[in-house]
Amino acid sequence: MSLVADLLDGDHRALARVITRIENRAPGYRDMVSELHSHTGGANVIGITGSPGAGKSTLVDKLTAAYRDAGQTVGVLAIDPSSPFTGGSVLGDRIRMQSTATDMDVFVRSMSARGRLGGLSTATADAVKALDAFGKDTIIIETVGAGQNEIDIVKTADTVAVLVPPGSGDDVQMLKAGIFEIGDLFVVNKADLSGADRTVTELREMIRTRSDYTTGDDQPPGRIEPAIEDQTNGWEPSVVETVAKTGEGVDALIDELDEHLAHLDRSGKREQRTHRRFTEEIATHVREDLRRLSTTEIERRGGLDELASAVQARDTDPYSAVDELLEPIRTCVESKTNQH
Repeated sequence: MSLVADLLDGDHRALARVITRIENRAPGYRDMVSELHSHTGGANVIGITGSPGAGKSTLVDKLTAAYRDAGQTVGVLAIDPSSPFTGGSVLGDRIRMQSTATDMDVFVRSMSARGRLGGLSTATADAVKALDAFGKDTIIIETVGAGQNEIDIVKTADTVAVLVPPGSGDDVQMLKAGIFEIGDLFVVNKADLSGADRTVTELREMIRTRSDYTTGDDQPPGRIEPAIEDQTNGWEPSVVETVAKTGEGVDALIDELDEHLAHLDRSGKREQRTHRRFTEEIATHVREDLRRLSTTEIERRGGLDELASAVQARDTDPYSAVDELLEPIRTCVESKTNQH
């Protein structure tokens, strides 16, 4: 807990060490996060996502510099692809984020996606808590960039900006497959390239037609709940044009991000999102813990190969094997239930 105390006192080395322990799931990391939790709730969390090559890292660099010029302290979590060998971050510390490299009020950390299809590792929410408790005013999460699978960001960020590069329309059409639903605003980066005007027009048309889909009665089961409110709830996503390399449009983007955060506060939606976020987080931790308990029990019984051999020999069946594996957990839960 002395490490937590140092973090709360503003020690950057303690912050780095805490996030390392969180990402590695080192012994005691849960106690650290639990201690930090009561000190959170003061930061604005912004998610930057979009397809690979959209210029996310460059834009995050310019956003960070602009926030610093405004006097805010900033934390950046750059989610990178996972190494298939170590599970660690492939790209490491972002070389494209150079403009604030020597600024002690900017903390940049690369984290591994750990194979998560949603683009974020389960440690990301805990790392956000560490940055929040440290006192960062704004926390930016840059996702790995994996197309329509970039959906976990909605469970972590207050505001999500989706980057779309200018193109023939294929990138915009891809958004219909899922990622379009998570955007609070859309950014056409590299707006100085040909095709930008067409991309902006297509995005605005999709925004106009989306409200019918998000509020209709014919929504497909299991669809992603939209991160944003439709027009009847007072928020319509905007489309911002930027040129990240030169910084053009960055101020306008920050204005839109601030406006959305203000909308969340005015409408009470921020509290709703926070509640949903903790609901998702608890459910995720329960699933992970149950998976660990199940793995331990499987190993105690000789491993999956031995169980599969028993099923193959017709000594048991898959359902019975699962029932036997879960029996200790089931017995414990029933015992606790009966005590109450």
